[in-house]
Amino acid sequence: MTDPEQRRLLGKVVVVTGAARGQGAAEAEALTREGARVIATDVTEATGCRRLDVTSEKDWAELAAELGEAYGEVHGLVNNAGVTWRARIDAVRPEDMARVHEVNVTGPLLGIQHLAPLMRPGASIVNIGSSAALTAHYPVAYTASKWALRGLSATAAMELGPRGIRVNTIHPGFIETEMTTSAAPAFREANVAGTPLGRTGTVDDITPLVTFLLSDESSFITGAEVPVDGGLTAHGGAKPISDALRQ
Repeated sequence: MTDPEQRRLLGKVVVVTGAARGQGAAEAEALTREGARVIATDVTEATGCRRLDVTSEKDWAELAAELGEAYGEVHGLVNNAGVTWRARIDAVRPEDMARVHEVNVTGPLLGIQHLAPLMRPGASIVNIGSSAALTAHYPVAYTASKWALRGLSATAAMELGPRGIRVNTIHPGFIETEMTTSAAPAFREANVAGTPLGRTGTVDDITPLVTFLLSDESSFITGAEVPVDGGLTAHGGAKPISDALRQ
């Protein structure tokens, strides 16, 4: 059994967005087990979560004021909240693009703007991207937003680095959550077929990396982008060719 005093995030104050269910809930639980004081937030009125609309500057300002008064500083932020929209490029509407971008890009931006002033050297921000940010994925609104999040993350890493604040991005592949469950079965099958490890991922494939990037163990890592996708994006589309030739 791990010594409670050896927990990697002991005493750290960490905010997790989109924590009511799925990957966000798993992240909040894992960070709590490692000793963090987790402020789990969500746009819904979920049990155990503080309500936060990530697109609302007012909500972020209120949260920052509360955390400043209660703890004086924040050690970590996990920008996990996100939405998808599966319309293709010939059907997506400008309002769809704007709505998805607001949650997936403006939300993390506001979180960084309002919580970074409470962060001291050694603090860490983890943005949750997607394998869609590394490929030409078909849901164009979602894909474009996750590519934009890459740019935001890289800029934040550069701008906040001199203050000792790290910013890194995780790019999950197909992870078994409610979001992916709502997709067509063919989507899941195609992802498995394109993944060299031959399976989908689980939230337990993501949470250890989130923990590591928030901990002092990753103190010289910033601006990194880490795919956690079973090799889906690594082969650049060559797997179907390799499989065909092997047969």
